[in-house]
Amino acid sequence: MNGRLASEIVSLSLEHLTLVAITLGIAMAAAIPGAVLLARRAAARRWVLGFANIAQTIPSLALFGFLLPLPWIGGIGKRTAVIALCLYALLPILRNTLTGILGVDAGVRESAVAMGMTRRQILWQVELPLAVPSIVAGLRIATVTTIGTATIAAFIGAGGLGVFIVRGIAMMDKPQILAGAVPAAAMALLADEALEWIERKLSPA
Repeated sequence: MNGRLASEIVSLSLEHLTLVAITLGIAMAAAIPGAVLLARRAAARRWVLGFANIAQTIPSLALFGFLLPLPWIGGIGKRTAVIALCLYALLPILRNTLTGILGVDAGVRESAVAMGMTRRQILWQVELPLAVPSIVAGLRIATVTTIGTATIAAFIGAGGLGVFIVRGIAMMDKPQILAGAVPAAAMALLADEALEWIERKLSPA
């Protein structure tokens, strides 16, 4: 591997990580409060989860294509990629957070109420702490999925390791494809291992 290629791999890996981090940050900021609201609104739960499920089933390249012509949302570049990737990351975080909150034992809630805790206190001091392992499990799924799907974002000019893959396909150059695929796979495996370790540590014995 020559110095120029190594430098480009590092640069595009950092770009890829940035794209993934922004996506997950936005997805968590939307999904966790959303799950808290849905935990109190059973009627809306079905519709919101249904929409998230539908978004998850759309092929990623097709979703990028749908978003491109939309005003203020679409266009070539990172903005469209982040919006599309957020739609994929939302479901696992939303569903797992909701599962974690709803899975809190009713007796624990009743004890908290008996102690005079408000709904806000129960949420922050009881429900969310107990739901953390489930939330991390959802984040783990979303992270691995986003790292892989983000390689396709290069097709709409969003950069990242997919640049190598797009270039390699265009030139029928296997080393170029591997230069994008191998670091992306390594990134996904490392993230999965790290989050699995955190999940184990936070899970009750």
